[in-house]
Amino acid sequence: MSLAAPARIMAPVESPVLRLRDAALSYGDRELWSGLSIDVAPGEFLAVLGANGSGKSSLLKAILGLQPLTSGVLEIAGEPARRGSRSIGYVQQQRRLDPQTPLRSRDVVRQGLDGHRWGLSLPRRGSWQRVEEALADVDAMAYADKPVGLLSGGEQQRVRIAQALVADPVLLLCDEPLLSLDLASQQVVTGLVDRRRRDHDTAVVFVTHEINPVLPYVDRVLYLAGGRFRVGTVEEVLNSATLSELFGAPIEVVRSGGRILVAGIPDTPECVHHHESEEETA
Repeated sequence: MSLAAPARIMAPVESPVLRLRDAALSYGDRELWSGLSIDVAPGEFLAVLGANGSGKSSLLKAILGLQPLTSGVLEIAGEPARRGSRSIGYVQQQRRLDPQTPLRSRDVVRQGLDGHRWGLSLPRRGSWQRVEEALADVDAMAYADKPVGLLSGGEQQRVRIAQALVADPVLLLCDEPLLSLDLASQQVVTGLVDRRRRDHDTAVVFVTHEINPVLPYVDRVLYLAGGRFRVGTVEEVLNSATLSELFGAPIEVVRSGGRILVAGIPDTPECVHHHESEEETA
């Protein structure tokens, strides 16, 4: 596996899919980050890294219109972020569903069009065709009519990706979608996300605690730590000098066997999750 992402020339974009300007987010007296300015282009894959508590999921909430910024500008396809935007698809953290869940896979995907208004909305022309197309795009038609609670973790995550994409969004948000998945399922999920952005020019913001599963696909990295951040290519951000400056402590980044290993992350409460993930990587 190559350490470098596949060659993609990210030319300046007049109308970015995601635009942040001097953005800041705080909870009370605690500032998660400030001064964040970034444009995410159509088809770009942005990985968001950082410890628990650094503001990764809060960034996604802000993009989804669920959490207002403290200050700054946040736009999706030229419009202010708002709750329920059809421009955004969202893949949540991997959690196994109850085996007794009665919904079929196709019903779950349909929620990407109709929300959760079961029994209250009339079928729209073409809706089920779009559901079948979304399932086919993630190679999940074989279990379209199977109760989703009986699927494996990897199969469930395929269905969640189909649900996120059925409305044909221009921006796909992925919030730790690889948690609890085995290596094979991680490769399938990341491959599906990459295929979508390449075939449809969908921008991807992928929150993860581990860079290696998405390393072949990443165009840029946003690394959040202790109220600070760095943005750039994998080579520009994930190196000893940059991370040492970001954390204010000696950090060693080692490239070995096609993987990136990080050692020396401060063992503070905010960094416990990231520190544990490094031990698993090693």
